[in-house]
Amino acid sequence: MPVSRRRFLLATVLPMLTVGVTGALAMAAGQRTATGAHPETGPGAGPGGALAASTTAGSVVQILAHPDDDLFFMNPDLSRSLQAGLPLTSLYLTAGESDGRNEAAGREAKDPKQPSDRTGYAEARQNGIRAAYAEMVTGDRTSAWRRTAVPTAGGGQAELDVLLAKPHVHLIWLQLREARSPASDVPDSLHGLWNGRIPALAPQLSAATPADQPHTHTKDQVVEAIAGILERYKPTTVRMLDPTPGRYLDSGKYTDHQDHMYAARFAQAAAAAYAARVPVGQRPRFAVQHYLGYHNGTLPHALDPQTAETKIDYLRTYGWQDKQNYCNSPSGCGDRKVGGSPTGHNWAQSLRYARADNASWLVQGAPGRLYAFAALDGQMAVWRRGGDGGTGTGTGTGTGAGTGTSAAGAAGAADSAGTTGTTGTTGTADAAGTADAAGTADAAGAWQGPALLPGTGIDPGATTARFPDGRVAVFATRTVFGDRPQDYRREIVYAAQSEPDGPFGAWVPLGTPNSPDEDSTSEISAPSAAVDRDGLLTVYARDARRTLRARAQQPSGAFGDWQSLGGEDLQGDPVTATDSAGRRHLYSPTTRSVLAWIQPAPGAPLAGPFPTGLPATTVPLTAAAEAAGVRLYFRRPDSGVVRTALVTAGTGAAKPSVSSITEAGGRSGYGAVAVAGRLLSGRADSGTISTTALGGPPAWTESKMLYAGAPAATVEQNGTTTTAVLGLDAELHLTTAHPTPTHPTWHRAVQPT
Repeated sequence: MPVSRRRFLLATVLPMLTVGVTGALAMAAGQRTATGAHPETGPGAGPGGALAASTTAGSVVQILAHPDDDLFFMNPDLSRSLQAGLPLTSLYLTAGESDGRNEAAGREAKDPKQPSDRTGYAEARQNGIRAAYAEMVTGDRTSAWRRTAVPTAGGGQAELDVLLAKPHVHLIWLQLREARSPASDVPDSLHGLWNGRIPALAPQLSAATPADQPHTHTKDQVVEAIAGILERYKPTTVRMLDPTPGRYLDSGKYTDHQDHMYAARFAQAAAAAYAARVPVGQRPRFAVQHYLGYHNGTLPHALDPQTAETKIDYLRTYGWQDKQNYCNSPSGCGDRKVGGSPTGHNWAQSLRYARADNASWLVQGAPGRLYAFAALDGQMAVWRRGGDGGTGTGTGTGTGAGTGTSAAGAAGAADSAGTTGTTGTTGTADAAGTADAAGTADAAGAWQGPALLPGTGIDPGATTARFPDGRVAVFATRTVFGDRPQDYRREIVYAAQSEPDGPFGAWVPLGTPNSPDEDSTSEISAPSAAVDRDGLLTVYARDARRTLRARAQQPSGAFGDWQSLGGEDLQGDPVTATDSAGRRHLYSPTTRSVLAWIQPAPGAPLAGPFPTGLPATTVPLTAAAEAAGVRLYFRRPDSGVVRTALVTAGTGAAKPSVSSITEAGGRSGYGAVAVAGRLLSGRADSGTISTTALGGPPAWTESKMLYAGAPAATVEQNGTTTTAVLGLDAELHLTTAHPTPTHPTWHRAVQPT
């Protein structure tokens, strides 16, 4: 085993040894669930009523187009989950047969003796994935698997592989034909099947598969087959790639492989069907995590060198780099195309979330109230803390709050059709009813929830805004499938409280600034919202052309058209904050820097974009008001160390001033960070939630818990800090202290009864 991997295993496995039975496998009636994955069976109070410390719990299902998608785009999250002992199943929709030539670029690719053998190449890729998974879990690529054929809910067969040394690790192969091209027009593909260009997609069986009964799948059968896998394994976290990756402006080509995009759309549809069909009580709630694919290759490296090298080592194993016939298969023991280039096209050095990588989903409402939001089961889940947990409104991160008292809830009468449109829509509320999001909290300030707001299709990645009177609004994108394939779209929606501490109204659709799906792939960022001093909302988003767009609420309550605010090459999600003078700031990362838009005076239109002169980041930004400016937090490429700079508005329309960059030091990591006062939290290189005190020694306190998306944090007027994450068990986990915890202890927000 390479030295870098031994160091990695020690660094990541040792802090997680307390997982214990929370990752145990329970077998019954052909199904398995993770003990602790369901809310009613999770960790409870310890001796004397002390809250049990949070550890990694839950179970994971990954839905992928090809073998190697997980190794390139979901690792190191994948290896962390496996090494934490979580039950994990990876479902591969296609055989990944490509051109049928198992050869590396260069001399091998020029060998005229190498025939095209798609069944053999599909088998070799399966062998490579089995070896990589075995090595990630056991350290031995030759660890044995049991291969069997199982029926699917779609009417066909799938191959099920079980790792004998760790029988909670499963691989499932549906073995459909792949597109055999990232972007070419290929009707016989997941793309063609989704869009109705073919009635059914043929199989491509691997050479030695036990699932040797060919079966063509219709679109509905593919959805049913995936939904059946979800019903069998009952995950608390579902992983997939990005269903809306966008197109490159110069060439018009997808920024990701078409199989990746449409496998994710099939996964979306299946997750929605599963959530609708199987009630809670017969399954746990689940969260979805989307991952960025090929587009990683155009962005700065997000992982530190040691983590990247360990990830690449697993790709070398998958790619059969040593060409030793340890698997005794005539097809080969791995994918030589990857073995010849284990970093891909600059992919292996990064991991990025395509959704839920912002830190603005925890917000203060009326005095003493906190709200946390996350998408569960395709609906918006709301947790609420009440009582005397705080005495004022305080300051959170990632959103800007204005002043004033005007209502900005659902405008106009309920629209039973759910008005959307691209421009000129009025923002009327869906006829989905209202929900009292969290009931009544007790006087001790306990957390309650989650309660799910009515309405489905909600994507991962909530953002929030607070009105001057203490009301709260939550924003998200929503996937709409429509009646026809071309009706697929992502649109921006929000729901607001009708009164402080009151119920949330129906979702208000704000549409999308994008052109139809075929042109844009419906790519849009998570929304970022701000409230002006009159209590009116403005919602910002990055569109498919990677420019900034805004839609502002009028005094009547209706919204105007989407407006262009310029910029180019925008990446990730924009973030907003309001400085002490009441000026709104908005920031968006680009491939090489960060752009700024700032009000020259409170209430004035945003000016910009201004260059900040900041260096490249790993993309996710967090913004928090500080003194007369706004402080930005981001990570250094090829390192993952957290960096920060203070941006102060210029005079009039002058460009802002930017302070020198400082670094938090200590542990590297990846993904967005959250800030509450002087407490900084984020994902360490081990994948767990970790915290450090700004201004102190560069020491991070690492937890024992993996989590989804990004942390969120707030500091209340009395100095109490609260930081929250969504665990892989789909539960809200918190650490709260006054003023700043020295050694934060994480626990579930809502303890099981």
